[in-house]
Amino acid sequence: MYRKYITGLLLAAVTLAASGICARELKIDRISAKPAFRMEYLDESMAEDSHSYVETIASVSSGQRVVDYEVLEQTMQYQLSDKDYDALLRIVEAEAGGEDQNGKLLVANVVLNRVNSEVFPDTVWDVVMQREQGIAQFSPTVDGRFQNVHVSDDTVAAVERALYGEDISQGALYFCAREKADSDKLKWFDRKLTKLFSYGHHEFFS
Repeated sequence: MYRKYITGLLLAAVTLAASGICARELKIDRISAKPAFRMEYLDESMAEDSHSYVETIASVSSGQRVVDYEVLEQTMQYQLSDKDYDALLRIVEAEAGGEDQNGKLLVANVVLNRVNSEVFPDTVWDVVMQREQGIAQFSPTVDGRFQNVHVSDDTVAAVERALYGEDISQGALYFCAREKADSDKLKWFDRKLTKLFSYGHHEFFS
């Protein structure tokens, strides 16, 4: 009988000991698993950050390529001498000093359209100073405005736009301010030319 009790006690002790060992091993496994989990998480996080960084750099680089391409595309279409450049600035200021920048751009476009036309002289200076049957093509060249204007920054910007090839003139070769123009000249404009559009105080013709 005592042997049964002793045997039972021994089995219970062995069972408890085995349970304790298993519990300790489980605890150890859990503890050791935590750093592994952290390392795995950090590895994944670093991989995501690296991927995001690469995407950002690629995006910036792509954007830079677009900007560089646009800058390369913006090349000056007209290479003028200092004399021609000064003449263009002055005639634009004299003819369109009261207009907005597009109004000034249009006057510059007309001058450059004439330079490109076989009907008119080949340089800005000669176009601006041209006379037809003794009559100046641009009245500011004879009334003092061309010589005495102060060229504004806005006029410089408009002329630069024209020199870089921006043309909003629809090919216009003539313009006039109807309220200021001579009546005989207006009759010639209306009879001989095709009106394209009006902008500001000017009408434009081809």
